Amino acid sequence: MRGSAPEDEKRFHRPALRRSVTAVAAAVLLLPLSGTPSATAGQPRTDGLQQAFTDAAARFHVPRSVLLGVSYLESRWDGHGGAPSVSGGYGPMHLTDARTALARTPEFSTGDDDARGDDSRPLKRPAAPAKRAALPAELPARLRTLATAAELTGLPGEKLRTDPAANVLGGAALLAAEQRRLGRSASGDPARWYTAVARYGGQDDARAGQAFADEVYEVMRRGQSRTTDAGQRVTLAASPRLAPDAAQQKRLGTPSDRAAARKLECPWTVACESVPAPYEEFGDGDYGNHDKADRPEDQRVRAIVIHDTEGSWETTLKLIKDPTYVSWNYTIRSSDGLIAQHVPTKDVAWHAGNWYINSHSVGIEHEGFLAAPDAWYTEAMYRASARLVKYLSRKYDVPLDRQHILGHDNVPGTTPATIPGMHTDPGPYWDWAHYFTLLGKPFRATAGARGGLVTLRPDYDRNQPAYTGCEKPGEACAPHGSTAIRLYTAPSESAPLVRDIGLHPDGSDSTTGVNDTGARATTGQQFAVAGRDGDWTAIWYLGQRAWFRNPHGRRVAVHAKGLVATPKDGRSEIPVYGRAYPEKEAYPAGVPYQSVSPLPYKIAAGQEYAVGGRMRGDYFYAPTFDVSKHAIVRGEDVYYEIQLGHRVGYVRAADVEVRRSGS
Repeated sequence: MRGSAPEDEKRFHRPALRRSVTAVAAAVLLLPLSGTPSATAGQPRTDGLQQAFTDAAARFHVPRSVLLGVSYLESRWDGHGGAPSVSGGYGPMHLTDARTALARTPEFSTGDDDARGDDSRPLKRPAAPAKRAALPAELPARLRTLATAAELTGLPGEKLRTDPAANVLGGAALLAAEQRRLGRSASGDPARWYTAVARYGGQDDARAGQAFADEVYEVMRRGQSRTTDAGQRVTLAASPRLAPDAAQQKRLGTPSDRAAARKLECPWTVACESVPAPYEEFGDGDYGNHDKADRPEDQRVRAIVIHDTEGSWETTLKLIKDPTYVSWNYTIRSSDGLIAQHVPTKDVAWHAGNWYINSHSVGIEHEGFLAAPDAWYTEAMYRASARLVKYLSRKYDVPLDRQHILGHDNVPGTTPATIPGMHTDPGPYWDWAHYFTLLGKPFRATAGARGGLVTLRPDYDRNQPAYTGCEKPGEACAPHGSTAIRLYTAPSESAPLVRDIGLHPDGSDSTTGVNDTGARATTGQQFAVAGRDGDWTAIWYLGQRAWFRNPHGRRVAVHAKGLVATPKDGRSEIPVYGRAYPEKEAYPAGVPYQSVSPLPYKIAAGQEYAVGGRMRGDYFYAPTFDVSKHAIVRGEDVYYEIQLGHRVGYVRAADVEVRRSGS
């Protein structure tokens, strides 16, 4: 994060449908009224939220920079129209009221699919009933701060949930109360608020609180300026020499905490704890919930897969301890960015539904829901995740691009039969552009108009394609910013959506369903240009030409260059695969051959697809609890990973020519 410029990504108002009627007006009421009508009388003030921070800081004697820094790390100053985050936090200060928010929560994933994705060990467990996201009977302090803010300010809960100015006031009251509880004066020096900030961000975990406070002080040092989702311009001036009070910082972080952190595979800049996933047998020759390995000595880690939990933190941690369930390497908590490691990265977790991807990846779950557009991800979680991914990228030499930092929804099916059941998280509401900015790899143009590739980069808030099925099949989802764009068969929004014959083998059309990825491409993905027509750009996608609207002055893609794969001369079409397994001759006696079944997609002569990497085919044979019976099969066949459609795919090197795009 060091060295990157302050963000200024959002420049307009969300639709009125998603905003509280008091969202901006209440902030304006805090300002002194002028006796002379202005030329903009009756229009919302774009500096009202900035003034709300000033007034709240003065009322509760909290340094304004501290209040702004805490709020930025919680919400980036967005109000989200009064909707709660995935951990039940409301407004710019993320005041939590989890009981109220839980009523909006969708069902948790049942875990009855084969997240392992290996034909040699088919799923034996019966389908589990759907579960609701659950909260403990006694809510932890981090999930009920709004009630305390109501007591301190005398404001009703509904106002604190829906009115950004009142929400800021509630946050200031909480910070001031923490400072008093610690026996400290309401100092005007931001350095002397470190412990109070840590308590605000980590009510139930000192390590999480310290990491939260460190991040807040980093924000204050660098400064930020942006326009919020409600059109409010907010600025936090940089204080490059600001440092927390050394005595407070020392008392908060103990040597034992630091020693424990070193035993985990996490960067020292985050809060990380161990919640081990069980490696156990449980009858009928079955076992769970991951496989022992020795990566990268036996197989290279090539990818990091981003998931969402579809359930609360508490429910997720219960499930990871169940040997009959599936597994992943890490979970990140929404409220404060606390990271729990479950499976060592040298071992193979069962998370992606594709055994080849599992064998070569690390899986990270984020507390959240893909089909709940208003259940927003906190900045604390985005930042903790970005720090973890950068750490893993350095450790395993994983490139920070969208063909190596995958969503679960970008993982291909292994065979034609598995494609319809592949998962679709983190979904169209995960902000890939912001995430990659935090990774230090923002998506920018890397070529001119003749570069031959485009990198998708729609403005998250402006880009609001209609989705259905968030709550009920066919029912419209709430309008919301999205990371995805729609793809059509012709340069017109009245044209049919492109078809995905793997996802819809019956030949039916793609839909606008929130889980239908058939005609969707997402931020950061690169595709070869297949044509242009006015405000429209065509790309090669799933073996066909797919069009998206890319108007001048409001581009959703930037020019790029790189390697592309195209069928070799003389080949009318070539197959695509969902895994890069070795040829039959490579399998030793005792290891059953795993067929490399082609997917239903074909790449025709003249088409081009962005290349993400080159690899020699291999297969991790691990069908038993007894690791002595495991084996690594290495072949001679070479593959290239390509950006096939919304998901990646693999083509044999023998079938393609790889060249520079635009040539």
